[in-house]
Amino acid sequence: MTRSQTGRQAGRKPAPTAGGRADSGQPGSGAASAGAGKGQGSKSKGGKGAGGSTQGRPAAPARERTLRLFFGLKLPETTSQDLVAAQAKLTSNWRRVDPDQLHVTLAYLPGVPEGKVAALRDLGKRLAAEAAPMTLRLRGTGYHPNVGTPRVWFVKVEGDGLSELAARLAAELDALGFPVEGKFQPHVTLARKKGPAPRLPPLTFTQDWSATQMHLIHTFLPRDKTGPIYDTVSRFPLTGSAPLPAPTPTATTAQLPQEDDHG
Repeated sequence: MTRSQTGRQAGRKPAPTAGGRADSGQPGSGAASAGAGKGQGSKSKGGKGAGGSTQGRPAAPARERTLRLFFGLKLPETTSQDLVAAQAKLTSNWRRVDPDQLHVTLAYLPGVPEGKVAALRDLGKRLAAEAAPMTLRLRGTGYHPNVGTPRVWFVKVEGDGLSELAARLAAELDALGFPVEGKFQPHVTLARKKGPAPRLPPLTFTQDWSATQMHLIHTFLPRDKTGPIYDTVSRFPLTGSAPLPAPTPTATTAQLPQEDDHG
């Protein structure tokens, strides 16, 4: 059983629902009930409560919770096996990504209001219905941001239709008011550096797999801050008959997504 399944259950947040908060109950409801009981009959001569606040003043609106989400393609277990064997060569100062969390990020969305999750679900369904399953291939390893001062170790990925799907997704998200950060560079994060550690020499992989569904995933750090946890919000089977046509290209910043934040 992996770390994401057992070791950090206490720090796990529930996946968001389509229309509102994922957690049950109203924030502060217990404290509000207790305060209401104490506040009865405790007005001062000036008509104010014990705390001096004016009766009838409207409460400030609650700020809507925002979520870190991403669209991605998960790796099947059979494809992950050789990557796990490569991860075993790393020293303890590299924090390995669990096998069940290995994925290709298509679009990273770091600040989505919880009420907008339903719109992202609708977008995922629509694009997945147009996009055909695709064959993806693992290639060589690399370091981010560079080999001299690496923070992330990753393996490159390629495949027909992959860049087109990411570009179409980015264009649709931008139209919804969610600009995607960075230029799409398909890869799978294998480990993150957490202290001084030697680097591994370049490795090359030849495995391929059929990507048949896209995922919308909620990512967050647990209380122990040992690394991000991913909860799948929705799955979208790729049921189209051909790869998506790429939208008109736009200028982007040539960089990987924020790997330290989401993986």
